[in-house]
Amino acid sequence: MKAKRAAVKTTTKTAQAKGRAVPRPVPRPFEMHWGGGQIVEEAAWSGPHHEPAIQLMQYEDGEAAGTASVRFCFYSPGGQFQRGALIVDEDAIAGLREALRKTPRLRALLKRLVA
Repeated sequence: MKAKRAAVKTTTKTAQAKGRAVPRPVPRPFEMHWGGGQIVEEAAWSGPHHEPAIQLMQYEDGEAAGTASVRFCFYSPGGQFQRGALIVDEDAIAGLREALRKTPRLRALLKRLVA
């Protein structure tokens, strides 16, 4: 287990040095009180203190089945999901904008948010 964690931390540090997020598998499952489903798109950027991410969550069951949500979140430098307010600086905005180029559905939803 320790060897696996060390490998994750090394990969994370390498990606952070380049400003890229460590890729996480997509789709991957999530579960909320009102339903569960898959994270189907994710745009993320690695900064010196955290890794902000924007996720497109597609609900498959529960009362939210058939709907989608956008989650603004962040991960620790070690790659662990964090609960708290997402704070992004100008560098993170530029990095997330670049990452969003690879997430067409998420980008389209965010355009509706700012239109």
